Amino acid sequence: MKYAITYSTAHSGVDPDAITAFARHAEACGFEALYVPEHVVLYRGAKLGPWEIPVSLPYADPLDTLTFAAAATRRILLGTAVLLLPYHHPVTLAKRLATIDLLSRGRMRLLTVGVGALPGEARAVGVDFATRGRRADEAIDVLRLLWAGGEEGVSYSGEFFAFEDLCSFPKPHGDAGLPIHVGGSSDAAARRAGRRGEGYFPGGRLNAAERAAQWQLVRSSAAEAGRDPDALEYTRWGTVDMTDERAGELEAAGVTRVVVSTASVDLDGQLEEMSGFARRFGLTGAGSA
Repeated sequence: MKYAITYSTAHSGVDPDAITAFARHAEACGFEALYVPEHVVLYRGAKLGPWEIPVSLPYADPLDTLTFAAAATRRILLGTAVLLLPYHHPVTLAKRLATIDLLSRGRMRLLTVGVGALPGEARAVGVDFATRGRRADEAIDVLRLLWAGGEEGVSYSGEFFAFEDLCSFPKPHGDAGLPIHVGGSSDAAARRAGRRGEGYFPGGRLNAAERAAQWQLVRSSAAEAGRDPDALEYTRWGTVDMTDERAGELEAAGVTRVVVSTASVDLDGQLEEMSGFARRFGLTGAGSA
């Protein structure tokens, strides 16, 4: 099982020195990847479940943040948890993602997309909240089509996106498309992951039985679509103080990657928590000493 870590500017602030130090230490500790979340915009009364989101939380753009972190590191993979796909146009997003992957020498490999849970966020960017799932499905198809297309151009005609004979260069590193993981805790998200994703990264507050049912839905949806369920990765959230017993439970449930977040609000505490986690779980980086 692999271990990754998340950095949220909403939690830690938009401090370039802190982001650099955090990313470099995560790499030195042996974490597989650095994940960054997204909110495009906030507004009074926006809630995730019972929690009202403070409007002043500084959610920096995740792709810009990851590009900055990539310039300060050499090996750590880059991920989003999650990129709100319906709120990005896939034609421009395809180029942004390919550029990040190329400049980072192939590290933009843990893109995780979701559909968003805040109706006001959708309205702010002109997206019908009720159709965001279908829009996300099309966007995934468009991204893959553009990455695969050559000089002859590619065309697409859908409910939300349409174009003819487009050429999108540069391509991602190695001239191959990027893996796309699907986030979300709904049945629709699980089916989307099975039908279109390279992996599934659920959130939400579900019990163990509900989690197991979701993962089974991912696998059955993949099989129905003619895809190999065993090729899908299964990512879950964990905590920086998680026990060996909890890690064993996740691995037994089929989890292939755990993403943890630090609890401390100050940089020194965050670095110490990363080092402690790396030592306890035997990560191989020099920073775990």
